[in-house]
Amino acid sequence: MDANKDWYRKNRERFLEDVAWMIANISEWEPGFASFQPKDCVFRQNRDVRFSANKDPYKTNFAAYFALGGKKSMGPGYYVHVQPGQSFFAGGIWMPEADSLKKIRQEIDYSGHELREILEATSFKSVFKGIEGEQLKSAPKGFDSEHPYLDLLRFKSFIVSSPLSDKEIEDGSYKEKAVEGFKIMKPFHDFLSRAVEDSETGEGLL
Repeated sequence: MDANKDWYRKNRERFLEDVAWMIANISEWEPGFASFQPKDCVFRQNRDVRFSANKDPYKTNFAAYFALGGKKSMGPGYYVHVQPGQSFFAGGIWMPEADSLKKIRQEIDYSGHELREILEATSFKSVFKGIEGEQLKSAPKGFDSEHPYLDLLRFKSFIVSSPLSDKEIEDGSYKEKAVEGFKIMKPFHDFLSRAVEDSETGEGLL
């Protein structure tokens, strides 16, 4: 880090400026974000190595998370990750705690047709492949194995993502692509927000 301090500071400043731009544009349709500052959304570069097998002291990416409850929100949010060859933007809730997961599954039980329509919308499918991540092998406790939305109920996380190329990062166009993707993602975000709206603050997307 010491040998690359100037490079790091220059690129972090650029990322903070990009995050400020994203906040301003997301706020046009998520007005609750208008008061955010980049530092409220950008993750620290230092890694917490206390409980990790990876003892590298620094992350190898820049990342920001936009959520009403802050970076540790239990509710859904929008995320952007910048790393050579591995950049992407995403949104939703990663590994919600038991209470929130139960609420999301209840919402799917009641309104699964709505979530299905969101995921099957042409604009949504043009950007996202669908919900990602680990799934149960069978129906969650309390749900029938023939439930019409079993494929959705089995998820342990509710995340969608889309890749960003190195060229898009380098020329700065990634921020427009991410914000456009976030806007398309908003109905998915709103569905999850409705499900967990009375949850307390906790761990969020990433």
